[in-house]
Amino acid sequence: MTSPHDPAPFEPAGEPDSIDLLTAALRRDAADLNVYAQVLSGTLAEALPPGAVVIERRRSMADRLSGRDGRVDRVEVLLGEQRLVLDLRGGQPKGEVCEEVRGVVLSRRSVALDEWVRELAVAVAARARSDARARVALERLVLGE
Repeated sequence: MTSPHDPAPFEPAGEPDSIDLLTAALRRDAADLNVYAQVLSGTLAEALPPGAVVIERRRSMADRLSGRDGRVDRVEVLLGEQRLVLDLRGGQPKGEVCEEVRGVVLSRRSVALDEWVRELAVAVAARARSDARARVALERLVLGE
């Protein structure tokens, strides 16, 4: 039983409020792109099935010597027939949304970070409707746990 002070559970039913909550949660750390990329890649990798998130990293010599993963240069999210790419090289994020069927890209459009995050939120929320693991991870993300 929940108290009136408990936050409402995340409902990824495609409703605007749910998508807005998820978008805000995904955008939360975007001021520092390096931190944002680390949080985003970890959250997505946890929420989505293996292979759905591809992370490209750049490791400096210091990263290698200290055993760190390095900087995230690129995040690719594959959800059904949609491929969302976020390129973080050069300090300016570049988003791309692709429609793809059996490995063939049918359309590709460049988008700003805000639009990329919104597209990602819609796609992940749709996935969470049918995947309990994704739903739990997204609840943790949205509620900040």
